[in-house]
Amino acid sequence: MKEDLVERIRLVASHIYQTHDTIRKTASIYGYSKSTIHHDVSIKLKSIDYNLYLKVKGILEKNFAEKHLRGGQATKDKYNKKKNQ
Repeated sequence: MKEDLVERIRLVASHIYQTHDTIRKTASIYGYSKSTIHHDVSIKLKSIDYNLYLKVKGILEKNFAEKHLRGGQATKDKYNKKKNQ
């Protein structure tokens, strides 16, 4: 793998590990697509740094489990904002 690709994968994975950000938020911060970030941290990271992969995997599983709660809260906030205007 190219050196700059490995560095990017480690950088993105470290960011997710430190901030517990979602894939979507991380992708917007670094300017890559969600698919690229997801592929980097869920597949490529495994062969680069297995320990970091396990840590990030736990965070991604937690974010996935909470996804429906965030969506419900966003919808609630949207309609409360419309109601207050």
